[in-house]
Amino acid sequence: MAVLPADERIIDLVADESRNEKVVYQRPAALSDTYTHYCPGCTHGIAHRLVAEVIDEMGLREDTILVASVGCSVFAYNYFELDACEAAHGRAPAMATGIKRSNPNNIVFTYQGDGDMASIGMGEIIHAAARGEHFTTIFINNAVYGMTGGQMAPTSLPGQVTTSSPFGRDLALCGAPIKMAELLANLDGTAYSVRRSLHDARHIIQAKKAIRTAFEAQVQGLGFSIVELLSTCPTNWGMTASESMEWVKNSMIPVYPLGDYKVAPELATRR
Repeated sequence: MAVLPADERIIDLVADESRNEKVVYQRPAALSDTYTHYCPGCTHGIAHRLVAEVIDEMGLREDTILVASVGCSVFAYNYFELDACEAAHGRAPAMATGIKRSNPNNIVFTYQGDGDMASIGMGEIIHAAARGEHFTTIFINNAVYGMTGGQMAPTSLPGQVTTSSPFGRDLALCGAPIKMAELLANLDGTAYSVRRSLHDARHIIQAKKAIRTAFEAQVQGLGFSIVELLSTCPTNWGMTASESMEWVKNSMIPVYPLGDYKVAPELATRR
């Protein structure tokens, strides 16, 4: 029997309706069809996908502006089919403030890591939240400086070994980890501040719901909104991808409890 050329066999399979196959997942239109620079096992890619899905589902793609931070997410503007810009290290909230005030009808969000936001950018995010600026922040907490070599970050856990704390984080010398979701929830200008995790499917679904609610807070003009996402960094943690997921579950969540730290009454029914 003659063998069909490869391209004809593919066409034949696609046309075979008897297989009863259907598409169950497609790349969101707001997400670029490209490879990322993230390490294997890193959950930045999951966070990107969730944000893109929410933007698509809410019909916001043509009106959304991303402000990328310096850190592992420095090239985030390459991975979204959105208008986007790059801010100086830690200054994404300041740039987002200017963009949103100049373009109040646009949806503006920053995408920031813990070294960027909770260290050099701490003043920027605190005052943006205190002013109740109407933008959204997606905050990736992986407990280290990921891009620059795995140094101790403001979010590193007590006793955590990093390249700059080889004997573990000493609370007497370095203080305790900064809990950003709780901190920002105490400011009057914050409408929505929650923490979720990306370590398994159930928590990823919960994270997506939180991201949608955060954007809804902006659409309604309620004030500043933030979703903190516990994320993996297997390369700098010196773990496999699966081990890093377990480390989030067993080590990070006890220090950073998941939950809603502030939810404006107008958003309560959307949780």
